[in-house]
Amino acid sequence: MASLKAYIVTRALLVIPTIFILLTLVFFILRILPGDPISAMVGQKVPPEVLEKLRHEAGLDKPVIVQYFDYLAGVLTGNLGKSMIWGRRPVILEIMDRFPATLELTIFGFVISVILGVITGSISAFRRGSKIDTSMRVYSIVAYTLFIPWFGMLLQMIFGVYFQIFPIGGRITPGMSPDRITGLYVFDSLVTLNFSALYDALSHLALPAITLGIVLSGAYTRLLRNNLIDVLSQDFITAYRARGVRERKVIKHAMKNAFIPVVTLMGLQFAILLAGAVLTESTFSWPGMGTFLLERIEYRDYTSVQGAIVFYAMFVAIISLVVDIIYALLDPRIRY
Repeated sequence: MASLKAYIVTRALLVIPTIFILLTLVFFILRILPGDPISAMVGQKVPPEVLEKLRHEAGLDKPVIVQYFDYLAGVLTGNLGKSMIWGRRPVILEIMDRFPATLELTIFGFVISVILGVITGSISAFRRGSKIDTSMRVYSIVAYTLFIPWFGMLLQMIFGVYFQIFPIGGRITPGMSPDRITGLYVFDSLVTLNFSALYDALSHLALPAITLGIVLSGAYTRLLRNNLIDVLSQDFITAYRARGVRERKVIKHAMKNAFIPVVTLMGLQFAILLAGAVLTESTFSWPGMGTFLLERIEYRDYTSVQGAIVFYAMFVAIISLVVDIIYALLDPRIRY
Protein backbone atom coordinates (compact mmCIF):
# COMPACT_ATOMS: atom_id res chain seq x y z
CA MET A 1 0.00 0.00 0.00
CA ALA A 2 2.85 2.36 0.85
CA SER A 3 4.48 1.66 -2.51
CA LEU A 4 1.18 2.35 -4.27
CA LYS A 5 0.87 5.69 -2.47
CA ALA A 6 4.44 6.57 -3.48
CA TYR A 7 3.61 5.65 -7.08
CA ILE A 8 0.51 7.88 -7.04
CA VAL A 9 2.53 10.82 -5.71
CA THR A 10 5.27 10.24 -8.31
CA ARG A 11 2.76 10.07 -11.16
CA ALA A 12 1.03 13.21 -9.94
CA LEU A 13 4.33 15.08 -9.87
CA LEU A 14 5.21 13.88 -13.37
CA VAL A 15 2.04 15.53 -14.66
CA ILE A 16 3.53 18.96 -13.99
CA PRO A 17 6.45 18.82 -16.48
CA THR A 18 4.20 17.07 -19.02
CA ILE A 19 1.68 19.90 -18.94
CA PHE A 20 4.48 22.48 -18.95
CA ILE A 21 6.03 21.00 -22.12
CA LEU A 22 2.64 20.70 -23.82
CA LEU A 23 1.68 24.26 -22.91
CA THR A 24 5.01 25.59 -24.20
CA LEU A 25 4.71 23.78 -27.52
CA VAL A 26 1.13 24.91 -28.08
CA PHE A 27 1.97 28.50 -27.09
CA PHE A 28 4.75 28.92 -29.64
CA ILE A 29 3.14 26.85 -32.42
CA LEU A 30 0.02 29.03 -32.30
CA ARG A 31 2.14 32.14 -32.69
CA ILE A 32 4.18 30.70 -35.55
CA LEU A 33 1.00 30.15 -37.58
CA PRO A 34 -0.05 33.09 -39.77
CA GLY A 35 -2.73 35.46 -38.48
CA ASP A 36 -3.78 36.60 -35.02
CA PRO A 37 -7.09 36.72 -33.10
CA ILE A 38 -7.63 40.47 -33.61
CA SER A 39 -7.29 40.32 -37.39
CA ALA A 40 -9.39 37.14 -37.54
CA MET A 41 -12.17 38.80 -35.52
CA VAL A 42 -12.37 42.30 -37.03
CA GLY A 43 -11.01 41.65 -40.52
CA GLN A 44 -8.39 43.51 -42.53
CA LYS A 45 -10.41 46.65 -43.38
CA VAL A 46 -10.18 48.15 -39.88
CA PRO A 47 -8.00 51.30 -39.63
CA PRO A 48 -4.44 50.45 -38.54
CA GLU A 49 -4.65 52.61 -35.40
CA VAL A 50 -7.79 50.74 -34.24
CA LEU A 51 -6.12 47.41 -34.97
CA GLU A 52 -3.05 48.40 -32.96
CA LYS A 53 -5.21 49.55 -30.06
CA LEU A 54 -7.02 46.22 -29.96
CA ARG A 55 -3.71 44.35 -30.18
CA HIS A 56 -2.39 46.41 -27.26
CA GLU A 57 -5.47 45.65 -25.16
CA ALA A 58 -4.98 41.93 -25.85
CA GLY A 59 -1.27 42.14 -25.00
CA LEU A 60 -0.21 41.03 -28.48
CA ASP A 61 2.13 43.99 -28.96
CA LYS A 62 4.53 42.61 -26.34
CA PRO A 63 7.49 40.42 -27.32
CA VAL A 64 6.48 36.74 -27.60
CA ILE A 65 8.78 35.69 -24.75
CA VAL A 66 7.16 38.29 -22.46
CA GLN A 67 3.70 37.02 -23.47
CA TYR A 68 4.86 33.49 -22.67
CA PHE A 69 6.07 34.26 -19.15
CA ASP A 70 2.99 36.39 -18.43
CA TYR A 71 0.75 33.51 -19.46
CA LEU A 72 2.85 30.96 -17.55
CA ALA A 73 2.62 33.07 -14.38
CA GLY A 74 -1.16 33.15 -14.76
CA VAL A 75 -1.42 29.38 -15.24
CA LEU A 76 0.69 28.73 -12.14
CA THR A 77 -1.82 30.77 -10.12
CA GLY A 78 -4.78 28.95 -11.65
CA ASN A 79 -5.64 31.70 -14.12
CA LEU A 80 -6.04 30.45 -17.70
CA GLY A 81 -6.48 33.99 -18.97
CA LYS A 82 -9.30 35.63 -20.90
CA SER A 83 -10.55 34.91 -24.36
CA MET A 84 -9.16 37.31 -26.95
CA ILE A 85 -12.46 37.55 -28.84
CA TRP A 86 -16.17 38.14 -28.18
CA GLY A 87 -16.31 39.89 -24.83
CA ARG A 88 -12.99 38.60 -23.48
CA ARG A 89 -14.63 36.20 -21.02
CA PRO A 90 -12.38 34.18 -18.67
CA VAL A 91 -11.30 31.01 -20.46
CA ILE A 92 -12.28 28.80 -17.53
CA LEU A 93 -15.88 30.04 -17.85
CA GLU A 94 -15.83 29.30 -21.58
CA ILE A 95 -14.57 25.79 -20.85
CA MET A 96 -17.16 25.17 -18.12
CA ASP A 97 -19.90 26.19 -20.56
CA ARG A 98 -18.81 23.57 -23.11
CA PHE A 99 -17.14 20.80 -21.11
CA PRO A 100 -20.34 19.28 -19.60
CA ALA A 101 -21.67 18.62 -23.11
CA THR A 102 -18.50 16.77 -24.11
CA LEU A 103 -18.36 14.89 -20.80
CA GLU A 104 -21.97 13.75 -21.14
CA LEU A 105 -21.43 12.56 -24.71
CA THR A 106 -18.19 10.84 -23.66
CA ILE A 107 -19.81 8.99 -20.74
CA PHE A 108 -22.71 7.64 -22.80
CA GLY A 109 -20.54 6.77 -25.80
CA PHE A 110 -18.04 5.07 -23.49
CA VAL A 111 -20.72 3.01 -21.71
CA ILE A 112 -22.23 1.87 -25.02
CA SER A 113 -18.81 0.91 -26.40
CA VAL A 114 -17.89 -1.12 -23.30
CA ILE A 115 -21.25 -2.92 -23.18
CA LEU A 116 -21.16 -3.80 -26.88
CA GLY A 117 -17.49 -4.80 -26.72
CA VAL A 118 -17.88 -7.01 -23.65
CA ILE A 119 -20.98 -8.75 -25.03
CA THR A 120 -19.58 -9.37 -28.51
CA GLY A 121 -16.10 -10.27 -27.24
CA SER A 122 -17.45 -12.75 -24.69
CA ILE A 123 -19.79 -14.39 -27.19
CA SER A 124 -16.96 -14.66 -29.69
CA ALA A 125 -14.60 -16.27 -27.16
CA PHE A 126 -17.12 -18.78 -25.79
CA ARG A 127 -18.22 -19.73 -29.35
CA ARG A 128 -14.68 -19.90 -30.71
CA GLY A 129 -14.45 -21.32 -34.22
CA SER A 130 -18.18 -21.04 -34.89
CA LYS A 131 -20.02 -18.85 -37.38
CA ILE A 132 -20.99 -16.57 -34.50
CA ASP A 133 -17.31 -16.13 -33.67
CA THR A 134 -16.57 -15.22 -37.28
CA SER A 135 -19.47 -12.76 -37.31
CA MET A 136 -18.24 -11.07 -34.13
CA ARG A 137 -14.72 -10.76 -35.52
CA VAL A 138 -16.04 -9.24 -38.74
CA TYR A 139 -18.10 -6.84 -36.61
CA SER A 140 -15.00 -5.77 -34.66
CA ILE A 141 -13.08 -5.04 -37.87
CA VAL A 142 -15.94 -3.13 -39.52
CA ALA A 143 -16.74 -1.13 -36.37
CA TYR A 144 -13.10 -0.18 -35.84
CA THR A 145 -12.69 1.08 -39.42
CA LEU A 146 -15.91 3.11 -39.61
CA PHE A 147 -15.41 6.80 -40.42
CA ILE A 148 -17.37 8.74 -37.79
CA PRO A 149 -18.81 11.55 -40.02
CA TRP A 150 -19.98 9.05 -42.65
CA PHE A 151 -21.44 6.64 -40.09
CA GLY A 152 -23.02 9.49 -38.12
CA MET A 153 -24.68 10.92 -41.23
CA LEU A 154 -25.90 7.42 -42.16
CA LEU A 155 -27.61 7.11 -38.76
CA GLN A 156 -29.01 10.63 -39.17
CA MET A 157 -30.52 9.70 -42.54
CA ILE A 158 -32.01 6.43 -41.28
CA PHE A 159 -33.23 7.29 -37.78
CA GLY A 160 -33.54 11.06 -38.04
CA VAL A 161 -34.83 11.73 -41.55
CA TYR A 162 -36.43 8.50 -42.75
CA PHE A 163 -37.93 7.07 -39.53
CA GLN A 164 -37.88 10.41 -37.64
CA ILE A 165 -37.15 8.67 -34.33
CA PHE A 166 -34.28 10.83 -33.09
CA PRO A 167 -33.21 14.46 -33.66
CA ILE A 168 -30.30 14.81 -36.08
CA GLY A 169 -28.44 17.58 -34.26
CA GLY A 170 -28.12 19.77 -31.22
CA ARG A 171 -28.09 18.87 -27.55
CA ILE A 172 -31.65 19.74 -26.50
CA THR A 173 -34.70 21.48 -27.94
CA PRO A 174 -34.54 25.26 -27.29
CA GLY A 175 -36.52 26.12 -24.18
CA MET A 176 -36.35 22.58 -22.78
CA SER A 177 -33.08 22.92 -20.85
CA PRO A 178 -33.34 21.86 -17.18
CA ASP A 179 -32.20 24.06 -14.32
CA ARG A 180 -28.41 24.06 -14.42
CA ILE A 181 -26.70 22.20 -11.58
CA THR A 182 -23.80 20.41 -13.23
CA GLY A 183 -24.42 21.22 -16.89
CA LEU A 184 -25.04 17.52 -17.58
CA TYR A 185 -28.59 17.65 -18.91
CA VAL A 186 -29.45 14.02 -18.11
CA PHE A 187 -28.26 14.29 -14.52
CA ASP A 188 -29.79 17.74 -13.98
CA SER A 189 -33.12 16.55 -15.40
CA LEU A 190 -33.16 13.58 -13.02
CA VAL A 191 -32.27 15.69 -9.99
CA THR A 192 -34.91 18.31 -10.76
CA LEU A 193 -37.47 15.64 -11.79
CA ASN A 194 -37.86 17.33 -15.17
CA PHE A 195 -38.79 14.23 -17.14
CA SER A 196 -39.74 16.06 -20.33
CA ALA A 197 -36.23 17.56 -20.44
CA LEU A 198 -34.77 14.12 -19.61
CA TYR A 199 -36.55 12.48 -22.54
CA ASP A 200 -35.55 15.31 -24.87
CA ALA A 201 -31.90 15.24 -23.75
CA LEU A 202 -31.68 11.45 -24.15
CA SER A 203 -33.27 11.57 -27.60
CA HIS A 204 -30.70 14.15 -28.74
CA LEU A 205 -27.90 12.15 -27.12
CA ALA A 206 -28.88 8.83 -28.72
CA LEU A 207 -27.40 9.12 -32.22
CA PRO A 208 -24.01 10.71 -31.34
CA ALA A 209 -23.53 8.33 -28.39
CA ILE A 210 -24.44 5.28 -30.49
CA THR A 211 -22.09 6.45 -33.24
CA LEU A 212 -19.17 6.77 -30.83
CA GLY A 213 -20.10 3.58 -28.98
CA ILE A 214 -20.21 1.37 -32.06
CA VAL A 215 -17.02 2.77 -33.57
CA LEU A 216 -15.04 2.21 -30.36
CA SER A 217 -16.60 -1.13 -29.40
CA GLY A 218 -14.62 -3.02 -32.06
CA ALA A 219 -11.37 -2.63 -30.11
CA TYR A 220 -12.98 -4.10 -26.97
CA THR A 221 -14.44 -7.00 -28.93
CA ARG A 222 -11.10 -8.11 -30.33
CA LEU A 223 -9.09 -7.51 -27.15
CA LEU A 224 -11.52 -9.28 -24.82
CA ARG A 225 -11.97 -12.19 -27.21
CA ASN A 226 -8.24 -12.82 -27.52
CA ASN A 227 -7.59 -12.45 -23.79
CA LEU A 228 -10.56 -14.58 -22.80
CA ILE A 229 -9.52 -17.38 -25.16
CA ASP A 230 -6.02 -17.25 -23.68
CA VAL A 231 -7.33 -17.34 -20.09
CA LEU A 232 -9.76 -20.20 -20.81
CA SER A 233 -6.86 -22.32 -22.06
CA GLN A 234 -4.77 -21.86 -18.91
CA ASP A 235 -4.19 -24.57 -16.32
CA PHE A 236 -6.10 -22.98 -13.47
CA ILE A 237 -9.31 -22.97 -15.55
CA THR A 238 -8.80 -26.66 -16.37
CA ALA A 239 -8.21 -27.35 -12.66
CA TYR A 240 -11.40 -25.51 -11.70
CA ARG A 241 -13.44 -27.57 -14.12
CA ALA A 242 -11.75 -30.83 -13.04
CA ARG A 243 -12.74 -30.12 -9.45
CA GLY A 244 -16.36 -29.70 -10.46
CA VAL A 245 -16.56 -25.96 -9.90
CA ARG A 246 -19.74 -24.53 -11.37
CA GLU A 247 -19.29 -23.12 -14.85
CA ARG A 248 -20.68 -19.78 -13.71
CA LYS A 249 -17.82 -19.40 -11.21
CA VAL A 250 -15.29 -20.55 -13.81
CA ILE A 251 -16.54 -17.89 -16.20
CA LYS A 252 -16.42 -15.29 -13.42
CA HIS A 253 -12.74 -16.04 -12.70
CA ALA A 254 -11.91 -16.15 -16.41
CA MET A 255 -13.62 -12.82 -17.08
CA LYS A 256 -11.84 -11.17 -14.15
CA ASN A 257 -8.42 -12.20 -15.48
CA ALA A 258 -9.25 -11.43 -19.10
CA PHE A 259 -10.58 -8.00 -18.14
CA ILE A 260 -7.28 -6.70 -16.74
CA PRO A 261 -5.84 -5.41 -20.05
CA VAL A 262 -9.32 -4.22 -21.05
CA VAL A 263 -9.28 -1.83 -18.08
CA THR A 264 -6.18 -0.15 -19.49
CA LEU A 265 -7.87 0.20 -22.87
CA MET A 266 -10.97 1.61 -21.18
CA GLY A 267 -8.91 4.39 -19.63
CA LEU A 268 -7.16 5.18 -22.90
CA GLN A 269 -10.42 5.10 -24.86
CA PHE A 270 -12.14 7.40 -22.36
CA ALA A 271 -9.29 9.87 -22.68
CA ILE A 272 -9.41 9.60 -26.48
CA LEU A 273 -13.18 10.08 -26.44
CA LEU A 274 -12.88 13.13 -24.24
CA ALA A 275 -10.18 14.78 -26.31
CA GLY A 276 -11.15 13.49 -29.73
CA ALA A 277 -14.90 13.90 -30.05
CA VAL A 278 -14.37 16.69 -32.58
CA LEU A 279 -15.69 14.67 -35.55
CA THR A 280 -18.79 13.49 -33.70
CA GLU A 281 -19.57 16.93 -32.31
CA SER A 282 -19.15 18.52 -35.73
CA THR A 283 -21.36 15.90 -37.39
CA PHE A 284 -24.19 16.29 -34.86
CA SER A 285 -23.75 20.05 -34.14
CA TRP A 286 -23.00 19.11 -30.55
CA PRO A 287 -21.98 22.23 -28.54
CA GLY A 288 -19.01 20.67 -26.73
CA MET A 289 -15.27 21.15 -26.40
CA GLY A 290 -14.55 19.76 -29.85
CA THR A 291 -16.57 22.40 -31.67
CA PHE A 292 -15.27 25.00 -29.19
CA LEU A 293 -11.64 24.19 -30.08
CA LEU A 294 -12.32 24.21 -33.82
CA GLU A 295 -14.02 27.57 -33.54
CA ARG A 296 -11.26 29.13 -31.44
CA ILE A 297 -8.47 27.73 -33.63
CA GLU A 298 -10.17 29.29 -36.64
CA TYR A 299 -10.22 32.66 -34.88
CA ARG A 300 -6.67 32.21 -33.53
CA ASP A 301 -7.93 32.69 -29.97
CA TYR A 302 -4.63 31.80 -28.35
CA THR A 303 -5.67 31.81 -24.70
CA SER A 304 -8.82 29.73 -25.28
CA VAL A 305 -6.92 27.07 -27.25
CA GLN A 306 -4.09 26.97 -24.71
CA GLY A 307 -6.51 26.83 -21.77
CA ALA A 308 -8.56 24.03 -23.34
CA ILE A 309 -5.45 21.93 -24.02
CA VAL A 310 -4.11 22.42 -20.48
CA PHE A 311 -7.53 21.46 -19.12
CA TYR A 312 -7.62 18.35 -21.32
CA ALA A 313 -4.09 17.37 -20.30
CA MET A 314 -4.92 17.57 -16.60
CA PHE A 315 -8.11 15.57 -17.05
CA VAL A 316 -6.40 12.86 -19.10
CA ALA A 317 -3.58 12.64 -16.54
CA ILE A 318 -6.13 12.10 -13.76
CA ILE A 319 -7.89 9.40 -15.78
CA SER A 320 -4.59 7.63 -16.47
CA LEU A 321 -3.73 7.68 -12.77
CA VAL A 322 -7.13 6.26 -11.81
CA VAL A 323 -6.73 3.49 -14.41
CA ASP A 324 -3.32 2.54 -13.00
CA ILE A 325 -4.77 2.32 -9.50
CA ILE A 326 -7.67 0.14 -10.68
CA TYR A 327 -5.21 -2.02 -12.62
CA ALA A 328 -3.17 -2.57 -9.46
CA LEU A 329 -6.27 -3.48 -7.45
CA LEU A 330 -7.49 -5.95 -10.09
CA ASP A 331 -4.16 -7.66 -10.61
CA PRO A 332 -2.41 -8.63 -7.33
CA ARG A 333 0.77 -9.37 -9.30
CA ILE A 334 1.26 -5.66 -9.98
CA ARG A 335 3.65 -4.02 -7.53
CA TYR A 336 4.91 -0.45 -7.52
